[in-house]
Amino acid sequence: MWQTALNEIELQVSRPNFLTWFKNSQLLDKKEGAALIGLPNNFAKEWVETKYQKTVLGILRNLDNSTKKISFVVHNNPDAVVKLPEPKTRRAILPDQLSFPELKVDPETNLNSRYTFASFVLGSSNEMAYSAAQSVIKDLGRKYNPLFFHGGVGVGKTHLIQAVGNEIKSLYQNRVKIKYVPSEKFTNEVIAAMRAKRMETIKEKYRLVDVLIIDDIQFIGGKTRTEEEFFHTFNALYENNKQIIISSDRPPRFIPTLEERLRSRFEGGMLCDIGHPDYELRVAVLRAKAQEKGIELPKEVIDLVADRVKKNLRELEGVLNRIIFYQQTKNQEISAKAAEAIISEVVQEPVQQNVNYTQIVKTVADFFEIPSNDLIGRGRKKEIVEPRQITMYLLRDVLNLSFPFIGDKMGKRDHTTAMYAYEKISKEVNKNPTLNNKVLLIKEKLTKC
Repeated sequence: MWQTALNEIELQVSRPNFLTWFKNSQLLDKKEGAALIGLPNNFAKEWVETKYQKTVLGILRNLDNSTKKISFVVHNNPDAVVKLPEPKTRRAILPDQLSFPELKVDPETNLNSRYTFASFVLGSSNEMAYSAAQSVIKDLGRKYNPLFFHGGVGVGKTHLIQAVGNEIKSLYQNRVKIKYVPSEKFTNEVIAAMRAKRMETIKEKYRLVDVLIIDDIQFIGGKTRTEEEFFHTFNALYENNKQIIISSDRPPRFIPTLEERLRSRFEGGMLCDIGHPDYELRVAVLRAKAQEKGIELPKEVIDLVADRVKKNLRELEGVLNRIIFYQQTKNQEISAKAAEAIISEVVQEPVQQNVNYTQIVKTVADFFEIPSNDLIGRGRKKEIVEPRQITMYLLRDVLNLSFPFIGDKMGKRDHTTAMYAYEKISKEVNKNPTLNNKVLLIKEKLTKC
């Protein structure tokens, strides 16, 4: 439940504020309409209490309308148990009142039970990844190993890899030992073990499993000791035909700080691209989520949201939550006009207005790990062609520069070359999920310029 709330909070506050105040927060307890939220220090507690209490309360009420009040405490020990004080007068609680599937994380596997194949909406952008996942379940450690999913933010990678884990758990029961871990947690465990001089605990925990599922592997790049430990863990599992499932926001070759020996092992398995959801998938997800929440939405509202919110499924669900909150607050069916207003508040412009020609060239060059001079030079190496065309496309799409200007800046080329590059990428970006992901990731980096 709290993870869902955080997704919505992230849409309503700036990225720096979210990382500063909410990244290490926890929902510690919830009962009888009161929620207890833990924050890492007094400063964070006072700030969130003063600035964001109404926002957080509104979001929690949207997720569970029995929520009446929230309290904040300083709490930075995830293993400690903190509970709300018992009320003086207890009232009867319905059996399903405290049933939050989002909170049902298996302590043994770290898997969240709400991520299943039954709730995974299938579309053209994730069909290949879904098929590969099904094949792995039937032949663990032999069919595709490692199985590597990559795609942009919010396209369903975490849902899919946890669904694989939950399906394996259901089919094989106690015969297969599964462990799911985000790479950030794996890193923290390695650091803690190093400080305590007990690295054997990491080896025992991760090298004795039958299925290792690691999320957001890109975050271990550049962390030398973590990469080394994961490399040895990977080898130990692989040599014993244990299944390894990995997710990342990009293919291995585009993780610049990743060690070459890890990159080659990842690329030796099955790489599955999960593209950004197309219109049909976005409509299907909206209908499924609305049905799951027991809400009826007008067809024109669903079509409008699916048409306007294109970036990722997490943003799509955030808009849906706000629309549902509107309906429940107003106690009336939402109109297309009201939905349009909500979408405009939530959906951010893809690129900031202060981005310039130099920043686009540098961002593309950094993404593809090539020198900027090669990108704008006259060279015709094969590996430069696509990055150069993407650069021309972005200069036109983002800055609306003239084709003669773009051609001149990109190696004194004719304006028809820039026009061809723009039209080529414009057409292919809607057909090729891999290219679409590259362009979206570059645009995402440009928002931070």
